[in-house]
Amino acid sequence: MDAVRAIDVIAEVVRDARPGETPARLCAAAVKLLPVVGASVSLRSSGMSLRLAASNSMASYLAELQTTLGDGPWLNAYRAGAPVLACDLSAGRDMHRWPLFARQATAVGVQAVYSMPLGSDDGLTVGTLDLYRDTRGELTEDELRRAQLLAAVMTLALTTLPREEGGAGEEAWLGGLATEHDEVYQAIGMVMAQLGVDTDEASTRLRARAFAQGRTALEVAHDVVSHRERLGDD
Repeated sequence: MDAVRAIDVIAEVVRDARPGETPARLCAAAVKLLPVVGASVSLRSSGMSLRLAASNSMASYLAELQTTLGDGPWLNAYRAGAPVLACDLSAGRDMHRWPLFARQATAVGVQAVYSMPLGSDDGLTVGTLDLYRDTRGELTEDELRRAQLLAAVMTLALTTLPREEGGAGEEAWLGGLATEHDEVYQAIGMVMAQLGVDTDEASTRLRARAFAQGRTALEVAHDVVSHRERLGDD
């Protein structure tokens, strides 16, 4: 598939989309354009990453899992500002690089993950577009170009789309994500005060509790903020 055809598919998928629907529509376009079974987009700020959109429940789960673990291909792509292609999570280098994530990913049928950084012109990386494949293997040069094109369009959408949606209430399309970020940061602050630890340690404890309970970091943060859960010196 050439670049013109890929652009046509992207344009068709996002046509008539409201701003808040565009990230999910672009995740759906990734599944149409690439040999993957799911896609998710996450934004990162102040040491935490939160899922913004996903093409399906499996992709959503794996995005949340990477956040809970504080590890995975997405973190390496974010830090390096370059694609990270984990082509075989069932064996070899990729499995040993992210053992916990690899085990959980393969358990739900994902054998490979391709993480594309979302960046701006000044070199700042704001998040990642993560692509999930149910078979092992590398992307071809053409497929990698399409994945990078999607990441570029996603970055453009996130940085240039109107922040407000029309209609009753004038709801900000990133308002829900901002609320989730605020809750996580509030929970981290409460853990810092409770245990007398720094931000990194509080974040690690929050993620560890979530992983031990089989929940997401956001779910545990919500319970901490609402005083339904307290992280002790365990």
